[in-house]
Amino acid sequence: MKPIGPLMIEHRLIERMVSLLSQALETMKKTNQVNAAFISMGVEFFRTYADRTHHGKEEEIFFRDLSMKEMSSEDKSMMERLIQEHIWARQAVTKLAAAHGRYVSGDRDALKAMIYELEKIVTFYPIHIEKEDKEFFLPVMRYFSKQEQQAMLDEFWKFDQSMIHEKYRTMVEEEEKARQP
Repeated sequence: MKPIGPLMIEHRLIERMVSLLSQALETMKKTNQVNAAFISMGVEFFRTYADRTHHGKEEEIFFRDLSMKEMSSEDKSMMERLIQEHIWARQAVTKLAAAHGRYVSGDRDALKAMIYELEKIVTFYPIHIEKEDKEFFLPVMRYFSKQEQQAMLDEFWKFDQSMIHEKYRTMVEEEEKARQP
């Protein structure tokens, strides 16, 4: 398996969540009601799985290793755009989380902000994923030897193994901070 295999498999799960969020978005628009628990779960999914786990492997391993190669200017430019898109996606999810927080605290006007951010997210991810899958991942594999690809895959597996520990360590640390006077 090439290192892009696990990344593309992760894209399929992200696409499934985007589809669910798109359905929730349509319901929100029609009813002016929010399934707050689902939106909270969606935010958690994008923060932990899409961003920290998936984008983490892309940025901290795949793009890191790729940046050490002599790439064409087109490939280098595309990688930089993809990184900027990851940053943009983080910001959109942060804004969605903030609007969700306001909404559950009783601010019904936050519904408009949630709808706006969800529209951005469900529009963005399919385009971003297609760009990575069809325009970037496979062509840049030419920069890596089979040994380098296997080393990257091995690092992906180690990265994934540490994610559960990172998630719950962060959860405990945040709760401890919240309880400090």
